[in-house]
Amino acid sequence: MLDDFFGGLDFGTSGARISIINLKKELKYSNSVPYQYGFKNPNSWINSCEKLINNLPLDIKNNIVNLAISGTSGTLTACNLRGDPIGEAIPYDQACNENKILIESITVGEDHLQTPYGSLAKALKLLDKFGENILLRHQSDFITGWFLKDWTYGEEGNNIKLGWDLIKESWPKSYLNTSWQKCLPTIVKSGKILGQIDTDLAERFKLNKNIILVSGTTDSNAAFLAAGLGKEEGLTVLGTTIVVKKIHKTPIKEKGITTHRVNEDWICGGASNAGCGILSQFFSDSEIKELSRQINTSKKTSLNLLPLNSRGERFPVNNPFLEPILSPRPVSDSLYLQALFEGLARIELKGWEKLYELTGSFPKRIVTTGGGSKNPQWRAIRERIINIPIASCKKTTSFGTALLAINTNQ
Repeated sequence: MLDDFFGGLDFGTSGARISIINLKKELKYSNSVPYQYGFKNPNSWINSCEKLINNLPLDIKNNIVNLAISGTSGTLTACNLRGDPIGEAIPYDQACNENKILIESITVGEDHLQTPYGSLAKALKLLDKFGENILLRHQSDFITGWFLKDWTYGEEGNNIKLGWDLIKESWPKSYLNTSWQKCLPTIVKSGKILGQIDTDLAERFKLNKNIILVSGTTDSNAAFLAAGLGKEEGLTVLGTTIVVKKIHKTPIKEKGITTHRVNEDWICGGASNAGCGILSQFFSDSEIKELSRQINTSKKTSLNLLPLNSRGERFPVNNPFLEPILSPRPVSDSLYLQALFEGLARIELKGWEKLYELTGSFPKRIVTTGGGSKNPQWRAIRERIINIPIASCKKTTSFGTALLAINTNQ
């Protein structure tokens, strides 16, 4: 008898990944593809999705029963009422400063929504550009809609930055008076059944026609699920950007901080604009691997870099005008790579210090996921600077998303 399979698709900054697990939560298949047209183009997300689904083995295609999607938190796109994307998406790390006064007027007492990196700022920019006869959807919700051919829904965690209140389970009252409230999704909790896959789509890719789409989550929440953290542990995601998260007993509302509900726990954290993205601006993956071996992690460099991927920072400080510091660059490439690692570790430390200010405790252990978690020299530098034990999690974000799909059945 063949297994029932549960799928998780995760859409990141550089590409998409799929994980297929069985009822025992054993990984049975995994694959990833880069974006063909670039991260900002929603057709890249669709194209990657098509490639991943098309390449699934036939026995898995026939026996997938549930599917969930995760995506970058705060990447917002506009589409028409048929779900066709209009123009480019606005990525999570892009600041939109155009409607500052308007945002302040409709978010009185909601300071966490007033950041130019928030989805509200992006939504107003898209509305200015394309008018109000559109749908505003985050990356995960857009792809979920593509599978259903119904873009009605939005998952609660993906829409916090747009203004959804997890406690009141509503949009801000001020939104009721706007002409663009119709552009917002109908919100559902993470892990809830949304409906069956579109029949034509199932036929096109030879998929089980009874696949159930389950509401997904953000990429960092999926990483949290994959890591299986305890209440005294913290999570660092070392992807294109650095994300830090920990469990807290109550939600926190502050600029640059997001609070999500995962498995009935409150997860608070923040995402920097710095991360592995800056490393790839200077070195290839093979160069990073080779140069890392030359680093003496017990010795500090004298350099004090601020390795943001570009101008502006979201967390641990919220400053859209903060400039990166990437010089001086020493002659030795390994020394420069070490200085970048140190700069990133200091940003991570400041992130944990910020969460300490808000929650009153540091994690006793940090579990790390993402591409950067595989680098032992960076890990040693982080442990020296942060002074908290660090462990790596080999499970991918898409594995965490697949767990969402399976939990609906349990």
